[in-house]
Amino acid sequence: MAGQPTFERLALAISNSALAQDAAQDLRDSHDWVPQSEADAVVALGGDGFMLQTLHTMLDTGRILPVYGVNRGTMGFLMNKHRPKGALIDRVNRSRPVGISPLRMEATTQDGETRIECALNEVSLLRETRQTAKIEIVVDDKTRIEELVADGVLVATPAGSTAYNLSANGPILPLDSHLLALTPISAFRPRRWRGAILPDRARVTFRINEPAKRPVAAVADQKEVRDVAEVHVEIARDSELTLLFDKGHSLDDRIVAEQFMT
Repeated sequence: MAGQPTFERLALAISNSALAQDAAQDLRDSHDWVPQSEADAVVALGGDGFMLQTLHTMLDTGRILPVYGVNRGTMGFLMNKHRPKGALIDRVNRSRPVGISPLRMEATTQDGETRIECALNEVSLLRETRQTAKIEIVVDDKTRIEELVADGVLVATPAGSTAYNLSANGPILPLDSHLLALTPISAFRPRRWRGAILPDRARVTFRINEPAKRPVAAVADQKEVRDVAEVHVEIARDSELTLLFDKGHSLDDRIVAEQFMT
């Protein structure tokens, strides 16, 4: 394809799982791998969790490279199929790049501490005790729900809409939809509210009602902040990541296929 970059210096990132370690034995000798600090792109060998870990490490260090995932996990939604035969470097260079913008979570605790974390799938607010959470929901500075009584609520990206969001009966979003899913988790009040679809330029704020009695944790993918008082969520447009997919196995195709699973 004209204009598509060629990746020559590849780094290999390997999950600790037995499947990934076994597959790595063949890959180590198939290419002259370089350290990630010298690479043009990264091949991540593992599952979706390892892919998220690899991408989060890039966000934390500020060195962001395209990542080609090879599935040696369970679902492999963010990964390409593992093929023992064939030149991996050719597959990487024939792959299709897909840009993904993470969510930025700014969480303020009851003690006044502020933490900023990024999420590729979702930011979720979850009750910490047997008491249901009571959460005010504000979108672009306008209160939309004065008090959601529920186990929690989440904001999901299109890439994450088939993960926890789908399990909570949230909508599946096409990758290029420029939308976010706002989905309640086991809502008690309002009974008939099933969530909302928002433009990805929206800024969502959650304020915790009765935080001492009903403590809530905020989780950005795998990073948790406990006892939050207020949480702001918006797209981090300055931190776009690039995933590389084999032709015919793009994330768009998988999102469509997921909607017909029975």
